[in-house]
Amino acid sequence: MKLRYAMVCSSNQNRSMESHCLLKREGFDVASYGTGQHVKLPGPSIREPNVYDFGTPYKQMFDDLRRKDVELYKRNGILPMLKRNLGVKLAPQRWQDNAADGPFDVVITFEEKVFDLVLEDLHNRNQVLLKPVLVINLEVKDNHEEAAIGGRLALILCQELDATENWEDTIDDIINNFEKQHRRKLLYSISFY
Repeated sequence: MKLRYAMVCSSNQNRSMESHCLLKREGFDVASYGTGQHVKLPGPSIREPNVYDFGTPYKQMFDDLRRKDVELYKRNGILPMLKRNLGVKLAPQRWQDNAADGPFDVVITFEEKVFDLVLEDLHNRNQVLLKPVLVINLEVKDNHEEAAIGGRLALILCQELDATENWEDTIDDIINNFEKQHRRKLLYSISFY
């Protein structure tokens, strides 16, 4: 069954975009979002992050950081990450502002706080379609190496979900098998559009 997927992290930069890129390459119907107030990227120090509004094009961020310190942002992987993001979509989008994008069948988050925010947002929306949406949290640290691993795991999970006729009947088995096989604990919940 072909499902519609959303990948969600905090800033729609690293974890959600790595997964979005992989799933898009494999032909999945996928979008990605962040749940934060702003898009934050590492700066020269922890106290000096680079902060952008959602909707700021990845190209603009790339050019801005290249202008500020090309060596630093190459070395810490931010420029290559933004270059990847440019090939996937125009700009980071905020989950809470996505209602017009229509319903998703499955939402995968990469941090428990993000999982909670997505569920809270779905519960606060008018649930007029009564269409179920599966929300799964796959905990992934926010660094490039872990995002690559998390992206591959998200792809495997989505392939397993797509292979079922009706995820609602088999979700417990899918989750249990995934957890055993990959030694990762998943949180999941069902909400409605």
